[in-house]
Amino acid sequence: MRKKTRQIHIGSVKIGGDAPVIVQSMTCTDTRDVNATVHQIKQLEDAGCEIARVAVPDMAAAMTLSDIKSGIDIPLIADIHFDYRLAIESMKRGADGIRINPGNIGKEKIKDIVLVARERDTAIRIGVNAGSLEKDILAKYGGPTAPALVESALRNIELFEGLNFQSFKISLKSSDVATTIEAYRAISEKSDYPLHLGVTEAGSLLRSAIKSSIGLGMLLYDGIGDTVRVSITGDPVSEVDVAYGILRALNIRKVGPDIISCPTCGRCEIDLFNLTEEVEKRLSGMKKHLKVAIMGCVVNGPGEAAEADVGIAGGRHMGLLFKKGEIIRKIKEEEFVDALMEEIDKMTKD
Repeated sequence: MRKKTRQIHIGSVKIGGDAPVIVQSMTCTDTRDVNATVHQIKQLEDAGCEIARVAVPDMAAAMTLSDIKSGIDIPLIADIHFDYRLAIESMKRGADGIRINPGNIGKEKIKDIVLVARERDTAIRIGVNAGSLEKDILAKYGGPTAPALVESALRNIELFEGLNFQSFKISLKSSDVATTIEAYRAISEKSDYPLHLGVTEAGSLLRSAIKSSIGLGMLLYDGIGDTVRVSITGDPVSEVDVAYGILRALNIRKVGPDIISCPTCGRCEIDLFNLTEEVEKRLSGMKKHLKVAIMGCVVNGPGEAAEADVGIAGGRHMGLLFKKGEIIRKIKEEEFVDALMEEIDKMTKD
């Protein structure tokens, strides 16, 4: 059972409450380059991203947000550090939400930010990071431990509530998976504000997929989390793919294809590696949920993937095309991908 948190909205997207777990990502372009940033956000949209975040390092970047927003279809979040004036300008330029770390802005300036956020109905993410905790909390706990992250979050919740502002969500991020899990579990028990999940600075694609699948997966399985971002050093489109993969694996959201392929063994007599890669490439961006099986053995293939919607079980340069475990016809290896895609096209149009 997923914990029911308070509901807020970022633009047209609802967060928390009975809304689905929302997938976010962040651009790696120079925000001042409007065309490049819009192009990357459109790529993220095509991959299924539901909220995009951009870095706002200076006033020139903040002033581009209205142009960026006019070129995209999903809500836009401005990522702010240190300078409260960037947060205010970003909201005036139409940002649907802002992400700030109160620990590096200061209490008095937070009041100015909240005033504008309330006037413009802009949501805020309170970002608590291991790298920017308040000095007294760091001294108290001797480092960025899970209890330290939680105390910082609770302090900031009290600050925002004291300013009569509740349209916020919270993140408690660490690059350490165990710390991240412990911190989110603790804050979930102490607060009902929506939570944004992520393991920060998770590394390259493979390393991030491992860390995020464990960290986010365990929390989501516990019913914790309202939005997610998988942090990857590289193409942010991969972040969306991994995030949906985690949600699909837990049966939380059924979006996009679930590709089932065997690891191969000595019985495999087809080029399963390239076949699977080609199918993944062709299905990239597909929103309809289908289980697609690509098996290397005609003996056990259909049986092992009986729950798949459609699939192929290969043999010696031949294979069986099957749907719902039932064999449809025999096909040649060079026809595998086209035959499979033709069947998938039929199913997505039904």
